[in-house]
Amino acid sequence: MNTVWLGALSSLILIAILALLVWAATDAIWGLIVFAAVLLILGLHHLRYLAALLNWARQPIGTPVPEASGIWAMAFSALNRRARSAMALREELAVTLQRFRDAGQAMPDGVIILDQQNAIEWFNGLAQIHFGLNPERDIGATVTNQLRQPDFVIYLESNNYAEPLILHSTRNIGQTLALQIVEFGSGQKLLLSRDITQIERMETMRRDFVANVSHELKTPLTVVIGFLETLLDQPDETERRKAARYLQMAQDQSVRMQRLVDDLLTLSALESGSASANDERVDMQSLLAEVLRDTQALSAGRHKIEADFAGPPMLLGSGTELRSVFSNLASNAVNYTPREGTIRLRWQGLADGGAGFSAEDSGIGIEGQHIPRLTERFYRVDRSRSRETGGTGLGLAIVKHVLTRHQAQLDISSEPGHGSRFIARFPARRVVAKSGS
Repeated sequence: MNTVWLGALSSLILIAILALLVWAATDAIWGLIVFAAVLLILGLHHLRYLAALLNWARQPIGTPVPEASGIWAMAFSALNRRARSAMALREELAVTLQRFRDAGQAMPDGVIILDQQNAIEWFNGLAQIHFGLNPERDIGATVTNQLRQPDFVIYLESNNYAEPLILHSTRNIGQTLALQIVEFGSGQKLLLSRDITQIERMETMRRDFVANVSHELKTPLTVVIGFLETLLDQPDETERRKAARYLQMAQDQSVRMQRLVDDLLTLSALESGSASANDERVDMQSLLAEVLRDTQALSAGRHKIEADFAGPPMLLGSGTELRSVFSNLASNAVNYTPREGTIRLRWQGLADGGAGFSAEDSGIGIEGQHIPRLTERFYRVDRSRSRETGGTGLGLAIVKHVLTRHQAQLDISSEPGHGSRFIARFPARRVVAKSGS
């Protein structure tokens, strides 16, 4: 600032000296004329630079300042430094803003920024998907115009956001969102949305699982307790034969409960264990011979059982788990096939180099809408039929988990009244062609 004043003062002194010299050489009038002319020229000089400055100010940010001389060069130089500093700050803020926006886009939740009037200022991609928003249409619109469900409107207006709002989407049927509002700044809000559809589905499955286990245990326990109470209340009046029948039925129900507990423990071990099975060489001929004997014992001569075990002699996997799979498929075929029906068990190589175990029956069959859900825990096509056969409702769930651990898959085909076929298909990498290889 001192330099600017010094330059201005120097200019005035020079003009004054020039005017005095002219005045001394001629007369006062010419001195005044020269002084006025110099002031006019100097004023035009400054007006030219002032016009250049005003024109520069109307240009986009970043436009270089005009070239100048004298005091204007100093002023323009100072403005140029300020402009560069402001431009650098602007670029830094732009980078920071873009970084925050990128972070918002990368968040696993939907994010909507609301102003004091609950109008939408910005949203990320997930929020766009959750609520069907359009950046060109919905920026500036009130959020309740886009999300009109009454529960959300009440939640927004309540100003109590301690707990999230669980909302079943009307836009994406079947989707469940957890909404949370976070206040910040001066009356602004963040609306966070998280897709909890899968979590809610798992929670529903957990509740159903607990309810089903309770139901499955309650029925046999009721039978056992009832028979024991009868025997205890009337020990002398109960005939020996009747008492024996009661005890036999109580034992049958106890065995059923034991099977259920064993299957629950097996399923729990499979779900909490490693993702893949331990690789050991399993002698398939020996294992399948045991499965065949168990199947024949379960049938007790009521069915025609055919076996064809011409597949690979060895398979990499867990022998215990594989036997569980084959026994479950074979026992289901027995339990759901009427007397005199036919059951075919096969172990064969597949065209892709893998191997497959199939259990085919001529039983009651399954309607198509039930097939996708057969491997769910406790899912039953006919509950009364399952109780008659003593099934726990966990067999095919165990099969599914074991096959997944062996990178195998279960194919099911069935026709009501004509029987079913279950095929466990194992990939080629689990097949050992020869016992010595």
